[in-house]
Amino acid sequence: MPYTLRHRRRKKVWRITLASIISLSLLAAGIGGVGAYKISHSFDDQVATLSTVFPPDNVRPAPSSGQVAEAQNILVLGSDTRGAHNTSINDLTGQRSDVIMIVHIPANHEGVWVMSIMRDSWLEIPGHGQAKINAALSWGGVPLAVQTVESLIKTRIDHVAVVDFEGFQAITDALGGVEIDNPVAFASSKITGHSFAVGKQIVTGAEALAYSRERYAFADGDFTRVRNQQRFLKAMLSTVMSSRTVTNPATLVHLIEAVTPWLAVDDGLDFAYLTGLQLQLRDLHGSDLTFFTLPTSGTGTSANGQSIVNIDTGALPSLQRAFQTDSFEDYLP
Repeated sequence: MPYTLRHRRRKKVWRITLASIISLSLLAAGIGGVGAYKISHSFDDQVATLSTVFPPDNVRPAPSSGQVAEAQNILVLGSDTRGAHNTSINDLTGQRSDVIMIVHIPANHEGVWVMSIMRDSWLEIPGHGQAKINAALSWGGVPLAVQTVESLIKTRIDHVAVVDFEGFQAITDALGGVEIDNPVAFASSKITGHSFAVGKQIVTGAEALAYSRERYAFADGDFTRVRNQQRFLKAMLSTVMSSRTVTNPATLVHLIEAVTPWLAVDDGLDFAYLTGLQLQLRDLHGSDLTFFTLPTSGTGTSANGQSIVNIDTGALPSLQRAFQTDSFEDYLP
């Protein structure tokens, strides 16, 4: 079932969150001159730029043509292991991506679709054979991750954002906490002695990080983890877009400064691009944004004994067609 986000428009997680912050500072809050300049430079100067993003052109799907070429696909990769390895966020080779999302923005700008891919999804990784999709980042960095995803959806990725999981904590603390509505009570394996009750509750940064990372507490593991990540993003974005945030220039700058150390993007995903995107999507509402998950057919065990998530290959053609023809309004997740 689609997971619908009920707070205005376009959130491609993290990156477009910041697009909204920046552009709303110009539109809703009416900030101009020095204020706008400071916000834009807080973003462009502090966000890391990925040095190598895309695989060689000859191994990528053919570029889209006509109006379909105006649609945008943004790949969002998340990792919660950078801190342990003490590496730069723009050099994550050797680490696995724990969050994989594709944000599809149609050419007509009449909706936004965000597809999560289970990190244990079993598929062909170019040059490496069958493996879990999250191994692509480890084996070949962002270019191999992009190539693997493009091979899956048979369509090109236009932009990439890499997010460290610590960003969940940073943005939550910068906001002074985020209220979530948790449907299933569970004891956290990340914070000793802490439990998340059923119902509405305000979480701190550390609690938000624990909530979004938890999988051991659930019988279906990563399936609930993905739903909780989407649920938290909904709550976080609602807080980000609240009037008390977007109308306060100091809060906006503080929020950007808190989050940018945990982000890396391709060189085209800059302030100008994001602001332009927000303007294109300014008339959308929460009901126009849909979260869903790559179709799966249950879990299993690989030939070499790994626990895996099986992709529903029978459902792939219609999904690939939706990407290729920019026709998600006719696609039923």
